[in-house]
Amino acid sequence: MARSRDRFVFMFMVFAGFIWLAVVVMVSLPGSNLRLSVEFDKSQSPDEWKLVGKDSSFRPPVIQRLDLDRLRFEEARRVDAAKNLLAKEQEQKEKQIKEDIERRKVLDRLVPPFKLAQNSMQEAYHVIGNAFAARTSWPSNVDKENELKFNQRVQSGLIVPRWGEHPEVALDSKSPGEFGVDVNINKESLTDVEKKKFDDGWQRNAFNQYASDAISVHRSLPDVRDHECRSLKYHDNLPDTSVIIIFHNEAWSTLLRTVHSVIDRSPPALLKEVILVDDFSDLEHLKKPLENYMEKLGKVYVLRAKSRQGLIRARLLGASRATGKVLTFLDSHCECTRGWLEPLLDRIAQNRSNVVTPIIDVLDDSTLRYQYSSARSTSVGGFDWNLQFNWHAIPAREMSRRKSAVEPVQTPTMAGGLFSIDKTYFEYLGTYDPGMDIWGGENLELSFRVWMCGGALEIVLCSHVGHIFRKRSPYSWGTGVNVLKKNSIRLAEVWMDEAKKYYFDRLGNDLGDYGDVSARKELRRRLNCKSFKWYLTNIYPEMFVPGDALASGEIRNKAMGTFGGVRQPICLDSPADRNSMSKPLDLWPCHNMGGNQYWMLSKNGEIRRDDACLDISGDKVIIQNCHGGLGNQQWKYTDEDTLLHVVTRRCLELSEDGAKISLRPCSSVDRQVWSFRRKQPGTEVPVN
Repeated sequence: MARSRDRFVFMFMVFAGFIWLAVVVMVSLPGSNLRLSVEFDKSQSPDEWKLVGKDSSFRPPVIQRLDLDRLRFEEARRVDAAKNLLAKEQEQKEKQIKEDIERRKVLDRLVPPFKLAQNSMQEAYHVIGNAFAARTSWPSNVDKENELKFNQRVQSGLIVPRWGEHPEVALDSKSPGEFGVDVNINKESLTDVEKKKFDDGWQRNAFNQYASDAISVHRSLPDVRDHECRSLKYHDNLPDTSVIIIFHNEAWSTLLRTVHSVIDRSPPALLKEVILVDDFSDLEHLKKPLENYMEKLGKVYVLRAKSRQGLIRARLLGASRATGKVLTFLDSHCECTRGWLEPLLDRIAQNRSNVVTPIIDVLDDSTLRYQYSSARSTSVGGFDWNLQFNWHAIPAREMSRRKSAVEPVQTPTMAGGLFSIDKTYFEYLGTYDPGMDIWGGENLELSFRVWMCGGALEIVLCSHVGHIFRKRSPYSWGTGVNVLKKNSIRLAEVWMDEAKKYYFDRLGNDLGDYGDVSARKELRRRLNCKSFKWYLTNIYPEMFVPGDALASGEIRNKAMGTFGGVRQPICLDSPADRNSMSKPLDLWPCHNMGGNQYWMLSKNGEIRRDDACLDISGDKVIIQNCHGGLGNQQWKYTDEDTLLHVVTRRCLELSEDGAKISLRPCSSVDRQVWSFRRKQPGTEVPVN
């Protein structure tokens, strides 16, 4: 009996062993229903991780423990492999950054190209150009797998993207100026040699060349577009464009950065060519070194003017050589951002008579910081009766016309430095006025012509281009002619009809020789253009028209003032630009030449020039932006020829020494009596 029991136990153990072995084999097979998965709850310790799977309730604990150990081992191996991969790629990244920095030192800062020997310079640019092309260019036919790998690297922090048509690699996120940040130079910490370079750069360019030279010509910029812009789709068959850039003695770094930003952030199929027009520069680095550099880039051509032409004629030279369907004009100290080109070309593809400009962002002239604004805070272009361009908030009528905050906005005028226009349409409109010299006034002339002759002028809010706004012009012409005045008189004679008298009044009707405009008047007749009154009524109804003023001209005090020890007539005299806002109203001997002594009294009682009105602060009279709300900006020109401030019931008075003005209780003294030419019924020429 005992022997039979032992045999039964032995047979049972053998059978159980076979069963145990079969279960292990089945669990290990791929696709088995008994195969387990693991849910990792990071709040628990590894011993508390739970096993989940089909038929898991039927499995012995020892099998579950074996599977858990195996899965833990596999997970640890994957983690180690990932760490090793990241470490290896990080090492490669750091090595590449070091190499790129060294190349950049040669290319951008330490060795100016014109100081290198001719052969070594060409060789250096060839090697560096190829290195940058291999490093920063993303193939236009990139496949999804490579793009997915790139995005995974970005998310892991292994590389940092620089925005462009395709993903671009920022060579060093800590390099000066990367992502559009400012570059602050402490001049006091510089050596004497460096201080001289710093000062010379400002003198030559009217911006901080020293800071610009510290920044890569390939520097990255943030994607400054509004979020709604990033998902917009454009026409499949957009026209290509020739980008025309005029330069004269431009700094090397800003010119190259302009060109590279165009190439790096423009779809190759849409960029026909970049035409650099040299307006007779005399700096050595803009001669053969520039040609050698641009030759390596492809699509970039350098045209040389044989004498100083000025912006207007240099642009005409570039346009005559352009082969693209659209002309895009840029200044030589710009930086284009991601997605800048497509929305401009899309508007022209919809209607070739659309003339379009990007949002012009600010590149700080001192730090090169990229300062941008949103579509909702964009301004539109206008002008004043001095025929100077200015900016205004988008009017309510235009806000209500558009269906979207990022839809292009119509603008009465454009700044003129940066815009795109269909080449055939540009020629149909008569290009630029060839009788205008150098620059100035051509932007208003083209703006009036576009609107009055059937076109439209728009700011495309999904396109951003940065521009260095200089506070002075670093160039001198020595012609002895007031070029801006001459150009403005030409546009007034041709396009402003009877309204030209408002500008001529500012000049004291001293027109001088402005050349023959008969050909431009014939062009207007041939194009069957509308009247200037139509323009003011339909395109710029916000414009204050001097013909509506109750009085205009100089405001002269009856008493006399003393200037330079001489008693002479005194007039109100103050500029009305944005820099004069909140500053005290000034005085100057009357000169009867208009300008800063020309004032108008509106129907609402504003004493104004363009958008600047007389306001008060305490008993002081100041210049302030006209707000249309009357209050402190409401005056009355009384029958006694006094200027009464309506709110305070006080009168404008000249001080006894004739040096300043203030508000005082009204009296009959001569120092409160002002002559202001009143409008006589029937004498004002209407605007037709």
